Parts: sequence; structure tokens; C-alpha cells
Amino acid sequence: MQDKIVLITGASRGIGAAVAKRFASLGAHVVLVARTVGGLEEVDDAIRAEGHGQATLVPLDLRKLDALDGLAVQLAERFGKLDVLVGNAGILGGLRPLAHTTNMIWDEVLLLNLTANWRLLRAVDPLLKKSTAGRAMFVTSGVTQHVMPFFGAYAVSKAGLEMMVRTYAAEVASTPVRINLIDPGIVRTNMRAEAMPGEDPNTLPAPEAVTDIFVQLADAILTANGERFHI
Repeated sequence: MQDKIVLITGASRGIGAAVAKRFASLGAHVVLVARTVGGLEEVDDAIRAEGHGQATLVPLDLRKLDALDGLAVQLAERFGKLDVLVGNAGILGGLRPLAHTTNMIWDEVLLLNLTANWRLLRAVDPLLKKSTAGRAMFVTSGVTQHVMPFFGAYAVSKAGLEMMVRTYAAEVASTPVRINLIDPGIVRTNMRAEAMPGEDPNTLPAPEAVTDIFVQLADAILTANGERFHI
């Protein structure tokens, strides 16, 4: 990963922060995107303390879709390519019956978990294709594998995300670009705490425990495309 350019969303905490530190430890230049400036700075401090790789901090709300095109322009001007895209940012949107889901909650969950990821992928597509081995991976969830009551908006958004990734994979199959899905399983994150408030977080794996698969899917020798990896 030495000197590879890696863009990671939701990078201020949880899985995104852990993946950012892991890629940086391998010598990558990580571009960290999140809304929380303080969280991004903490991740940057941790990377600097390790003395490996570099970080560029991008405080950005992914729901501001037009800003994603601007981000791609900035990446093109500074780096000329993108080697790895990690689409990790997402929200649960609470748990409730579909009939009790408000327009605002539905729109917000679909906007961040699905539409923003499509806009981001569309924006950086030319940059991934300028890499010698562009790699993209998006974080999904086990809710797409069976019906879970009260997870409606979240489950629909992740199901849509999975189809988006598989469609793009088919479209780039003849290029060096590869894109896949990662279901990290049960991990100690704020989203998990929101979904399962009675659970003891200390019994769950830390985000750092699931970073191996992200590194594996970023490898230039990877042949998998449009596949779903569950940890």
C-alpha cells in the first residue's frame, strides 16, 4: 500500500477510523472524509504518532451531493488518480415499523446509505480507472440476508447498495477496476449500540479486528469482483 491513495468515508470513528489507521500503517496516503472535525483530527494524530503514511482530512457531509463532485475534482488535481475507495459511512435511522417511518427518516437513510454512495462512485469512477489497479469496497450489513422487522429503511438502503455494487462490477469487468462488498458482522460501534442498546459492548470485537478484509480487497492481485465478503 506504499504511497497508494485511499479515500475512506465515515473515517472519524469506528470501522472507518480503524481502516484508516491500518492503511496508513502500510504506507498509504489516506483521504479521510467525515462530518466530525474533532474525530478526523484524532485519527490524524494517531496516524502521525505511528509515523507511517499520511492523511488528508476532508470535513464533509456526504448528504451534500454536489460536494462529492467537488471532492473528486480536488482528488484529480492533487493526485491524478484514486487507488482505493472505502465506502463506510452510514446511518441506522433508528428502529421502527415501516408504517411509523416518517418521510424525513426514510429520505435521510436512503440519501446517505445509497444515493450518496452512488454519487461518490460516479464522481471517482474516472480516478479509479486511472489507477493501475483501482479497488472499491462498500460496507453492507447482514440485514440484507434475511428479513428483520423494524430495520426497514436501513435494510432497503443496504439492499440497494448491494445491487449498485454488483451492477457497477459487471460494468467494469473488462477494466482493471474491482469492486466488492464487506459485511463486517457484529462489531463494537456506535451503530451497533443504537441497534442493540441492551448489549454489553465489551463482549463485541473491536473495529480493529475486522480490518484485514479491507486490506485484502485493496490488493492489486485481487480478482474478486461484485462479491460479498462476510467476516
